[in-house]
Amino acid sequence: MSFSRVLVLAALVIYSLLGGADYGAGFWDLICSGPRQQDQRDLIARAIQPVWETNHIWLILVVVLMFSGFPAAFSEISLGLAVPIFLILLGIVLRGSSYVFRAYFTGSAHTQLYWGKVFSISSSITPLFLGIVIGAISSDAVLVKGGISDNGFLRTWFQPFPLIVGVLSLSLFAYLSACYLTIETDDAALQNDFRNRALFSGFVSLMTAFATYVVAGNAAQGIREGLSRAPYVWLIEVGGAIGALVAFQALWTRHYQRARIAAAAQVALIIFGWGVAQYPYLVRPELTIYSSAAPTNIVSDLVIAVAVGALVLIPSLVLLLLVFKTHRESISAGTGTSI
Repeated sequence: MSFSRVLVLAALVIYSLLGGADYGAGFWDLICSGPRQQDQRDLIARAIQPVWETNHIWLILVVVLMFSGFPAAFSEISLGLAVPIFLILLGIVLRGSSYVFRAYFTGSAHTQLYWGKVFSISSSITPLFLGIVIGAISSDAVLVKGGISDNGFLRTWFQPFPLIVGVLSLSLFAYLSACYLTIETDDAALQNDFRNRALFSGFVSLMTAFATYVVAGNAAQGIREGLSRAPYVWLIEVGGAIGALVAFQALWTRHYQRARIAAAAQVALIIFGWGVAQYPYLVRPELTIYSSAAPTNIVSDLVIAVAVGALVLIPSLVLLLLVFKTHRESISAGTGTSI
């Protein structure tokens, strides 16, 4: 793989592990139920409040790397998948604005509930369409010639394989979020609520992953062959399976810190395995990392810019987490409550 494509894949993995968990939290906010319904929503709000906006940095990085490093692929994706991309952007905007309105609106409770619904619904729709885009570029439906999509604006993505990948994306983010939320509180009852949801959504993601592999036999033969024949991809698949087993065992025995680490490793390996299976294509069946790449000098400058930016970005993110997460956990441990 070219180094610039590795950067894109790495940014996508980090965004999934951080921003994806925030989307999953929004999904759980939508379906909170039972006698601890409000406590569950309060926990979700406390967990994502310090970091939810910051996590979009990684999505911005993916977009910038694609736009600057692989302009032909960026153009084809933007044209052929205009509808799901528009819905992704709409979901991100609605999610962010509704979260702020819900958190800081001081008027009627009814209005706060309304914005809460907008937040949770947009949080659920966005990862669905993110997965649909991944599924579409992994099949052979995205074909653009002369600035016009050969398959129109629906047939490029409104097919079984992209839709199932969308459901897989949502279920993985929900699973990841539930695992994370188990360690965001000291309340055993709330921990058990999200433990049960992590087990359920983890099982759903496994079943959806199997369905994705089956459907790929007809709709995305190239990606299925990549998962079977790409060099060393079996090591990634084994690693992902081990991560799933460790996460499920840790959830079952209530070792939540281990479950979070294992679940994160599992999701990261799933995404990385997709990247390896997709190689050398960015958009099947025509655009590869070689045919769609910008001139060498542009790619080199882009890599240097990312490296310099990382010197500022990464320490800043570490400081953010230390200030808002470690401090909150220490207060929680000292008082016996979650802040």
